[in-house]
Amino acid sequence: MTHNFKKKFGQNFISDTNLLEAMVRDSGICKSDNVLEIGAGLGSLTKILDASAKKVVSYEIDRDLIEPLQGLGLKNTNFVFKDIMDEPLEKVEEHFDGQYKLIANLPYYITTPIIFKFLNHSKKITSLTVMVQKEVAKRIIAKSGDADYGILSIMISLSGKAKITRYVNRAMFTPVPNVDSAIVHIDVGDKFDDIDREEFYHFIQACFAMRRKKLKNNLLKAYPQFAEHLQSIFGDDVNVRSENLSLEKFIYYFKELKKINNEDAF
Repeated sequence: MTHNFKKKFGQNFISDTNLLEAMVRDSGICKSDNVLEIGAGLGSLTKILDASAKKVVSYEIDRDLIEPLQGLGLKNTNFVFKDIMDEPLEKVEEHFDGQYKLIANLPYYITTPIIFKFLNHSKKITSLTVMVQKEVAKRIIAKSGDADYGILSIMISLSGKAKITRYVNRAMFTPVPNVDSAIVHIDVGDKFDDIDREEFYHFIQACFAMRRKKLKNNLLKAYPQFAEHLQSIFGDDVNVRSENLSLEKFIYYFKELKKINNEDAF
């Protein structure tokens, strides 16, 4: 079909069957799985998912695609023509009796909000396999000490284990974007299930408020009430930059600061 690509929706479609089949393999989706797809587009990936999974729920924001998508005649797929960011998580998950896997070719402008929405709040999701901007992918998988290590890396590692499965040249998309992409797979775990994600996120934001500053300076600006406790809690780490601290250290310091202020520090 001839489609009027909408820049406001970040529409860059892929039709290469080999690449899309590889993406489904990277996701580990099988016949017993429930799948949430975000961004059906013209249905190229949806058709492969329909043949690979038990059930597919596919969200698409562009209502101009209702007719072509429903015309595909897919047996295991239910299309939902809504903006996934406006849909409460509980409404999304009403489509699934149990666990599910997420797969998406994400518009660059909603990559982080989408990932955080599901990683931080869902109890049913078991994995995310997403096509994202290459630079964002590097930030997702970065480790402490890496130049790309930061808020995104830490928050994702709090909830799962991420890896880049393959890189995708920009020429594979229509229309061609200005950047290359990568497929990232995130296995969701519950290793740190006792951490309040929202509070921890605000803490990490404070730690990385000014990347070139020492941790002490960032924390004093965000939490002046902790001034007398920083040295005793953080030790020598208070004088390093946040990008050099591991997730485990951030969690330890977060919990110690909460103890000081009756569990209501953040």
